[in-house]
Amino acid sequence: MTLTVGPISADEHLAFVNAQRSVSFLQSPEWAHVKTEWRSESLGWHDGPQLVGAGLVLHRPVPRLERYTLAYLPEGPAIDWTGDLGAWLAPLAAYLRANGAFAIRLGPPVRTHFWSAAQVKEGVADPEVERLTDLPSQTDPVGALVTGQLRDGGWLPQNPEDGFGAGHPQFNFELPLAGKTPDDVLRGMNQLWRRNIKKAAKAGVEVAVGNDLKAFHELYVETAARDHFTPRPLKYFETMFAALGPGRIRLYLAHHEGSLVSAAIMIRVGAQAWYSYGASSTAKRDVRGSNACQWAMIQDALAAGCDVYSLRGITPTLDADDSHVGLIQFKVGTGGQAVRYVGEWDLPLRPLVYRAFDVYMRQREHRRRR
Repeated sequence: MTLTVGPISADEHLAFVNAQRSVSFLQSPEWAHVKTEWRSESLGWHDGPQLVGAGLVLHRPVPRLERYTLAYLPEGPAIDWTGDLGAWLAPLAAYLRANGAFAIRLGPPVRTHFWSAAQVKEGVADPEVERLTDLPSQTDPVGALVTGQLRDGGWLPQNPEDGFGAGHPQFNFELPLAGKTPDDVLRGMNQLWRRNIKKAAKAGVEVAVGNDLKAFHELYVETAARDHFTPRPLKYFETMFAALGPGRIRLYLAHHEGSLVSAAIMIRVGAQAWYSYGASSTAKRDVRGSNACQWAMIQDALAAGCDVYSLRGITPTLDADDSHVGLIQFKVGTGGQAVRYVGEWDLPLRPLVYRAFDVYMRQREHRRRR
Protein backbone atom coordinates (compact mmCIF):
# COMPACT_ATOMS: atom_id res chain seq x y z
CA MET A 1 0.00 0.00 0.00
CA THR A 2 1.44 3.35 -1.11
CA LEU A 3 -0.27 6.29 0.56
CA THR A 4 -0.17 9.97 -0.36
CA VAL A 5 -1.03 12.87 1.94
CA GLY A 6 -2.44 16.22 0.88
CA PRO A 7 -5.11 18.83 1.61
CA ILE A 8 -8.78 17.89 1.40
CA SER A 9 -11.83 20.11 1.65
CA ALA A 10 -13.77 20.50 4.89
CA ASP A 11 -16.72 18.78 3.20
CA GLU A 12 -14.58 15.77 2.23
CA HIS A 13 -13.16 15.66 5.75
CA LEU A 14 -16.63 15.84 7.32
CA ALA A 15 -17.95 13.07 5.08
CA PHE A 16 -15.04 10.84 6.09
CA VAL A 17 -15.57 11.54 9.82
CA ASN A 18 -19.31 10.88 9.55
CA ALA A 19 -18.63 7.50 7.91
CA GLN A 20 -16.51 6.27 10.86
CA ARG A 21 -17.74 4.51 13.96
CA SER A 22 -15.67 6.74 16.21
CA VAL A 23 -13.46 9.78 15.62
CA SER A 24 -12.52 12.31 18.30
CA PHE A 25 -14.43 15.58 18.09
CA LEU A 26 -11.00 17.23 18.20
CA GLN A 27 -10.39 15.71 14.77
CA SER A 28 -13.63 16.90 13.20
CA PRO A 29 -13.27 19.76 10.68
CA GLU A 30 -15.70 21.83 12.75
CA TRP A 31 -13.13 22.00 15.56
CA ALA A 32 -11.00 24.30 13.40
CA HIS A 33 -13.66 27.00 13.91
CA VAL A 34 -13.22 26.70 17.69
CA LYS A 35 -9.43 26.99 17.66
CA THR A 36 -9.40 30.22 15.67
CA GLU A 37 -6.09 31.39 17.17
CA TRP A 38 -4.29 28.66 15.20
CA ARG A 39 -4.11 28.18 11.44
CA SER A 40 -5.71 24.88 10.48
CA GLU A 41 -6.02 22.53 7.54
CA SER A 42 -7.73 19.23 6.74
CA LEU A 43 -5.39 16.55 5.40
CA GLY A 44 -6.34 13.30 3.72
CA TRP A 45 -4.53 10.00 3.13
CA HIS A 46 -5.27 8.53 -0.29
CA ASP A 47 -4.66 4.98 -1.48
CA GLY A 48 -4.94 5.69 -5.19
CA PRO A 49 -8.20 7.61 -5.61
CA GLN A 50 -9.70 6.36 -2.32
CA LEU A 51 -9.68 8.51 0.83
CA VAL A 52 -8.62 6.13 3.61
CA GLY A 53 -7.66 8.51 6.44
CA ALA A 54 -8.08 12.12 7.55
CA GLY A 55 -6.74 14.54 10.10
CA LEU A 56 -7.26 18.06 11.38
CA VAL A 57 -3.91 19.83 11.72
CA LEU A 58 -3.64 22.90 13.94
CA HIS A 59 -0.56 25.00 13.15
CA ARG A 60 1.02 26.81 16.08
CA PRO A 61 3.68 29.41 15.13
CA VAL A 62 6.98 29.67 16.99
CA PRO A 63 7.49 32.99 18.83
CA ARG A 64 9.88 35.16 16.79
CA LEU A 65 10.06 32.44 14.09
CA GLU A 66 6.54 32.75 12.70
CA ARG A 67 7.36 31.08 9.39
CA TYR A 68 7.72 27.73 11.21
CA THR A 69 4.87 25.94 12.96
CA LEU A 70 4.21 23.08 15.33
CA ALA A 71 1.73 20.88 13.44
CA TYR A 72 -0.65 19.49 16.07
CA LEU A 73 -3.17 16.67 15.53
CA PRO A 74 -5.04 16.35 18.87
CA GLU A 75 -6.39 12.84 19.49
CA GLY A 76 -5.62 11.94 15.92
CA PRO A 77 -5.29 11.49 13.06
CA ALA A 78 -8.12 9.15 12.01
CA ILE A 79 -6.07 6.41 10.35
CA ASP A 80 -5.58 2.66 10.71
CA TRP A 81 -3.35 2.37 13.80
CA THR A 82 -3.19 -1.44 13.73
CA GLY A 83 -0.58 -1.97 11.00
CA ASP A 84 2.64 -0.43 9.68
CA LEU A 85 2.58 3.15 10.95
CA GLY A 86 5.51 4.16 8.77
CA ALA A 87 3.32 3.90 5.68
CA TRP A 88 0.92 6.42 7.25
CA LEU A 89 3.22 8.79 9.11
CA ALA A 90 6.15 9.12 6.67
CA PRO A 91 4.08 10.89 3.96
CA LEU A 92 2.50 13.07 6.67
CA ALA A 93 5.96 14.16 7.86
CA ALA A 94 7.13 14.82 4.31
CA TYR A 95 4.09 16.98 3.50
CA LEU A 96 4.23 19.00 6.74
CA ARG A 97 7.99 19.60 6.59
CA ALA A 98 7.66 20.86 3.01
CA ASN A 99 4.98 23.26 4.23
CA GLY A 100 6.91 24.86 7.09
CA ALA A 101 6.36 22.61 10.12
CA PHE A 102 9.33 22.26 12.48
CA ALA A 103 7.68 19.36 14.34
CA ILE A 104 4.55 17.21 14.43
CA ARG A 105 2.66 16.49 17.63
CA LEU A 106 -0.06 13.87 17.58
CA GLY A 107 -2.11 11.88 20.08
CA PRO A 108 -3.09 8.45 18.77
CA PRO A 109 -6.66 7.50 19.81
CA VAL A 110 -5.28 4.16 21.00
CA ARG A 111 -5.60 2.65 24.48
CA THR A 112 -2.75 0.82 26.22
CA HIS A 113 -4.06 -0.12 29.71
CA PHE A 114 -7.40 -0.59 31.50
CA TRP A 115 -8.36 -0.69 35.18
CA SER A 116 -11.84 -1.62 36.42
CA ALA A 117 -13.82 0.62 38.77
CA ALA A 118 -13.41 -2.02 41.50
CA GLN A 119 -9.64 -1.98 41.11
CA VAL A 120 -9.51 1.81 41.32
CA LYS A 121 -11.70 1.79 44.43
CA GLU A 122 -9.46 -0.79 46.10
CA GLY A 123 -6.37 1.21 45.10
CA VAL A 124 -7.69 4.40 46.74
CA ALA A 125 -8.41 2.43 49.94
CA ASP A 126 -4.92 0.87 50.00
CA PRO A 127 -2.30 3.22 51.53
CA GLU A 128 0.44 1.28 49.73
CA VAL A 129 -0.98 2.24 46.32
CA GLU A 130 -0.25 5.78 45.13
CA ARG A 131 -0.87 5.58 41.36
CA LEU A 132 -3.00 3.69 38.88
CA THR A 133 0.16 2.26 37.40
CA ASP A 134 0.91 0.55 40.73
CA LEU A 135 -2.08 -1.72 40.08
CA PRO A 136 -2.21 -4.72 37.73
CA SER A 137 -3.95 -3.84 34.47
CA GLN A 138 -5.43 -5.28 31.33
CA THR A 139 -3.36 -4.30 28.30
CA ASP A 140 -4.20 -3.66 24.68
CA PRO A 141 -1.69 -5.21 22.23
CA VAL A 142 -2.41 -2.49 19.66
CA GLY A 143 -1.33 0.14 22.19
CA ALA A 144 1.97 -1.65 22.78
CA LEU A 145 2.51 -1.96 19.03
CA VAL A 146 1.85 1.75 18.40
CA THR A 147 4.09 2.83 21.28
CA GLY A 148 6.94 0.68 19.99
CA GLN A 149 6.61 1.88 16.40
CA LEU A 150 6.51 5.53 17.41
CA ARG A 151 9.61 5.17 19.57
CA ASP A 152 11.48 3.26 16.85
CA GLY A 153 10.45 5.94 14.33
CA GLY A 154 12.14 8.73 16.31
CA TRP A 155 8.99 10.12 17.95
CA LEU A 156 9.44 11.60 21.45
CA PRO A 157 6.83 11.04 24.21
CA GLN A 158 5.32 14.21 25.70
CA ASN A 159 3.49 12.62 28.63
CA PRO A 160 4.07 14.18 32.06
CA GLU A 161 3.92 11.98 35.12
CA ASP A 162 0.59 13.35 36.30
CA GLY A 163 -1.04 12.69 32.92
CA PHE A 164 -1.85 16.36 32.30
CA GLY A 165 0.41 18.40 30.06
CA ALA A 166 0.16 21.13 27.48
CA GLY A 167 -2.11 18.89 25.43
CA HIS A 168 -4.80 16.38 26.29
CA PRO A 169 -4.79 13.97 29.25
CA GLN A 170 -3.25 10.53 28.80
CA PHE A 171 -5.50 8.99 31.48
CA ASN A 172 -9.28 9.06 31.05
CA PHE A 173 -12.33 7.50 32.64
CA GLU A 174 -14.76 5.79 30.28
CA LEU A 175 -18.11 4.05 30.59
CA PRO A 176 -18.58 1.22 28.05
CA LEU A 177 -22.16 1.24 26.69
CA ALA A 178 -22.15 -1.24 23.80
CA GLY A 179 -24.93 -3.80 24.23
CA LYS A 180 -26.17 -2.29 27.50
CA THR A 181 -29.58 -1.00 28.58
CA PRO A 182 -30.14 1.87 31.02
CA ASP A 183 -30.90 -0.72 33.72
CA ASP A 184 -27.59 -2.48 32.98
CA VAL A 185 -25.70 0.79 33.39
CA LEU A 186 -27.51 1.62 36.62
CA ARG A 187 -26.69 -1.79 38.06
CA GLY A 188 -23.03 -1.19 37.26
CA MET A 189 -22.93 2.07 39.23
CA ASN A 190 -21.99 2.08 42.88
CA GLN A 191 -24.60 2.43 45.60
CA LEU A 192 -23.90 6.12 46.19
CA TRP A 193 -24.45 7.02 42.53
CA ARG A 194 -27.72 5.07 42.35
CA ARG A 195 -28.90 6.69 45.57
CA ASN A 196 -27.98 10.18 44.36
CA ILE A 197 -29.81 9.69 41.04
CA LYS A 198 -32.92 8.60 42.96
CA LYS A 199 -32.49 11.46 45.42
CA ALA A 200 -32.38 14.02 42.61
CA ALA A 201 -35.53 12.60 41.04
CA LYS A 202 -37.36 12.51 44.39
CA ALA A 203 -36.32 16.12 45.14
CA GLY A 204 -37.86 17.22 41.84
CA VAL A 205 -34.66 18.01 39.91
CA GLU A 206 -35.53 18.40 36.24
CA VAL A 207 -32.90 18.07 33.52
CA ALA A 208 -33.55 19.46 30.05
CA VAL A 209 -31.49 20.22 26.95
CA GLY A 210 -31.34 23.99 26.50
CA ASN A 211 -29.38 26.84 24.97
CA ASP A 212 -28.93 29.30 27.85
CA LEU A 213 -25.15 29.51 27.64
CA LYS A 214 -25.08 32.66 29.76
CA ALA A 215 -26.71 30.84 32.69
CA PHE A 216 -24.33 27.91 32.22
CA HIS A 217 -21.33 30.23 32.18
CA GLU A 218 -22.34 32.04 35.37
CA LEU A 219 -22.55 28.68 37.13
CA TYR A 220 -19.28 27.55 35.56
CA VAL A 221 -17.47 30.69 36.83
CA GLU A 222 -18.87 29.98 40.32
CA THR A 223 -17.55 26.41 40.05
CA ALA A 224 -14.13 27.64 38.91
CA ALA A 225 -13.82 29.95 41.91
CA ARG A 226 -14.81 27.15 44.29
CA ASP A 227 -12.57 24.49 42.71
CA HIS A 228 -9.62 26.79 41.93
CA PHE A 229 -9.29 26.60 38.17
CA THR A 230 -9.25 29.31 35.49
CA PRO A 231 -12.57 29.44 33.61
CA ARG A 232 -12.85 29.88 29.86
CA PRO A 233 -14.70 33.01 28.69
CA LEU A 234 -18.33 32.86 27.58
CA LYS A 235 -17.22 33.65 24.02
CA TYR A 236 -15.35 30.33 23.86
CA PHE A 237 -18.52 28.35 24.55
CA GLU A 238 -20.55 30.47 22.13
CA THR A 239 -17.95 29.74 19.45
CA MET A 240 -17.95 26.02 20.30
CA PHE A 241 -21.73 25.69 20.03
CA ALA A 242 -21.84 27.69 16.80
CA ALA A 243 -19.05 25.57 15.27
CA LEU A 244 -20.22 22.11 16.29
CA GLY A 245 -23.96 22.67 15.99
CA PRO A 246 -26.87 20.83 17.66
CA GLY A 247 -26.01 17.56 15.94
CA ARG A 248 -22.68 17.39 17.81
CA ILE A 249 -23.06 19.34 21.05
CA ARG A 250 -25.74 19.73 23.72
CA LEU A 251 -26.15 21.77 26.89
CA TYR A 252 -27.92 20.04 29.79
CA LEU A 253 -29.46 22.22 32.50
CA ALA A 254 -30.66 20.83 35.84
CA HIS A 255 -33.19 22.97 37.74
CA HIS A 256 -34.61 22.57 41.22
CA GLU A 257 -37.61 24.71 42.17
CA GLY A 258 -36.66 27.24 39.50
CA SER A 259 -32.97 27.45 40.42
CA LEU A 260 -30.19 26.22 38.15
CA VAL A 261 -28.26 23.73 40.29
CA SER A 262 -26.09 22.01 37.70
CA ALA A 263 -25.21 22.15 34.02
CA ALA A 264 -23.08 20.08 31.68
CA ILE A 265 -22.00 19.89 28.05
CA MET A 266 -21.97 16.66 26.04
CA ILE A 267 -20.37 16.24 22.61
CA ARG A 268 -21.05 13.26 20.34
CA VAL A 269 -19.39 12.06 17.14
CA GLY A 270 -20.57 8.74 15.73
CA ALA A 271 -20.65 6.09 18.44
CA GLN A 272 -18.75 8.03 21.11
CA ALA A 273 -19.98 10.69 23.52
CA TRP A 274 -17.89 12.93 25.75
CA TYR A 275 -18.74 14.77 28.95
CA SER A 276 -16.92 17.97 28.10
CA TYR A 277 -17.63 20.66 30.73
CA GLY A 278 -19.65 20.75 33.93
CA ALA A 279 -20.79 23.25 36.55
CA SER A 280 -22.70 23.08 39.82
CA SER A 281 -23.99 25.53 42.39
CA THR A 282 -22.56 25.65 45.90
CA ALA A 283 -26.10 25.95 47.26
CA LYS A 284 -28.49 23.00 46.98
CA ARG A 285 -25.72 20.47 46.49
CA ASP A 286 -27.82 18.02 48.49
CA VAL A 287 -30.32 17.67 45.61
CA ARG A 288 -27.57 16.02 43.50
CA GLY A 289 -28.02 17.95 40.29
CA SER A 290 -24.61 16.82 38.95
CA ASN A 291 -25.61 13.16 39.16
CA ALA A 292 -28.93 13.97 37.48
CA CYS A 293 -27.13 15.74 34.60
CA GLN A 294 -24.72 12.86 34.11
CA TRP A 295 -27.54 10.31 34.12
CA ALA A 296 -29.48 12.31 31.52
CA MET A 297 -26.41 12.47 29.25
CA ILE A 298 -25.65 8.76 29.68
CA GLN A 299 -29.24 7.85 28.78
CA ASP A 300 -29.08 10.06 25.67
CA ALA A 301 -25.76 8.47 24.67
CA LEU A 302 -27.36 5.03 25.03
CA ALA A 303 -30.37 6.11 22.96
CA ALA A 304 -27.99 7.37 20.23
CA GLY A 305 -26.33 3.95 20.03
CA CYS A 306 -23.00 5.02 21.50
CA ASP A 307 -20.36 2.42 22.37
CA VAL A 308 -18.55 4.65 24.87
CA TYR A 309 -19.40 7.54 27.18
CA SER A 310 -16.19 9.31 28.14
CA LEU A 311 -15.91 11.31 31.35
CA ARG A 312 -12.60 12.65 29.99
CA GLY A 313 -9.40 13.24 31.91
CA ILE A 314 -8.24 12.02 35.30
CA THR A 315 -4.84 12.11 36.94
CA PRO A 316 -3.32 8.71 37.75
CA THR A 317 -3.01 9.49 41.45
CA LEU A 318 -4.76 7.18 43.91
CA ASP A 319 -3.27 8.85 46.99
CA ALA A 320 -6.20 9.58 49.30
CA ASP A 321 -4.48 12.81 50.44
CA ASP A 322 -4.17 14.17 46.88
CA SER A 323 -6.76 16.82 45.98
CA HIS A 324 -7.30 15.20 42.56
CA VAL A 325 -8.52 11.91 43.97
CA GLY A 326 -12.04 13.28 44.58
CA LEU A 327 -12.53 13.69 40.82
CA ILE A 328 -11.54 10.06 40.24
CA GLN A 329 -13.89 8.86 42.97
CA PHE A 330 -16.80 10.79 41.41
CA LYS A 331 -16.15 9.23 38.00
CA VAL A 332 -15.45 5.74 39.37
CA GLY A 333 -18.96 5.71 40.80
CA THR A 334 -20.36 5.31 37.28
CA GLY A 335 -18.92 1.79 37.20
CA GLY A 336 -16.76 2.36 34.13
CA GLN A 337 -13.02 1.93 33.73
CA ALA A 338 -9.86 3.99 33.95
CA VAL A 339 -8.02 3.99 30.62
CA ARG A 340 -4.49 4.92 29.67
CA TYR A 341 -3.88 6.09 26.12
CA VAL A 342 -0.64 6.07 24.10
CA GLY A 343 -0.40 9.78 24.87
CA GLU A 344 1.05 12.62 22.83
CA TRP A 345 4.28 12.28 20.81
CA ASP A 346 6.49 14.74 18.91
CA LEU A 347 8.50 14.18 15.75
CA PRO A 348 11.12 16.92 15.28
CA LEU A 349 11.37 17.87 11.58
CA ARG A 350 13.81 20.76 12.10
CA PRO A 351 15.80 19.81 15.23
CA LEU A 352 17.34 23.25 15.92
CA VAL A 353 13.98 25.02 15.78
CA TYR A 354 12.41 22.23 17.83
CA ARG A 355 15.03 22.64 20.56
CA ALA A 356 14.45 26.41 20.63
CA PHE A 357 10.71 25.81 20.93
CA ASP A 358 11.27 23.30 23.74
CA VAL A 359 13.39 25.81 25.68
CA TYR A 360 10.75 28.52 25.18
CA MET A 361 7.96 26.23 26.44
CA ARG A 362 9.97 25.16 29.50
CA GLN A 363 10.71 28.79 30.38
CA ARG A 364 7.06 29.72 29.96
CA GLU A 365 5.95 26.85 32.19
CA HIS A 366 8.51 27.87 34.81
CA ARG A 367 7.20 31.46 34.80
CA ARG A 368 3.60 30.22 35.03
CA ARG A 369 4.37 28.16 38.14
CA ARG A 370 6.24 30.93 39.97
